[in-house]
Amino acid sequence: MYKSLNFLSRALLAAIFLISGFMKVANFQGSVGMAASAGLPLPTISIALAAFLEIAGGIALVLGWQVRWASLALFLFLIPTTLIFHVAPLRDPAQFQTQFGHVLANLAIMGGLLKFYVDASADSMGRLTSPASVDEFRQRRAS
Repeated sequence: MYKSLNFLSRALLAAIFLISGFMKVANFQGSVGMAASAGLPLPTISIALAAFLEIAGGIALVLGWQVRWASLALFLFLIPTTLIFHVAPLRDPAQFQTQFGHVLANLAIMGGLLKFYVDASADSMGRLTSPASVDEFRQRRAS
């Protein structure tokens, strides 16, 4: 049961990154234009890297491969993304409600990613394991 819920939680969280990454690829020029208008430096390279990170990180989460590092990379990715594309527009009263909702959603996603990072064991594949295995690992590491 735990493994099924673990997979489901990773898949649900990964979905937003996979969809967003593939949408950037499908509408690459539009994404670059939006990034440029937000003042993102080197928008073509930035969007290409963002799409790659979202797709690769999303796939890693779904597969349970290197979860610790995938979740950390996606967590760090969301910091400038949230600040540039959602916090900066909060100054505009017309955009406040929508953008504030995006900020809160990104904070919730970051919380989930941080939980995966903390809970991921340091086995060779970086897969999430049962809580007992994680506790055993932490005890061995502390001694």
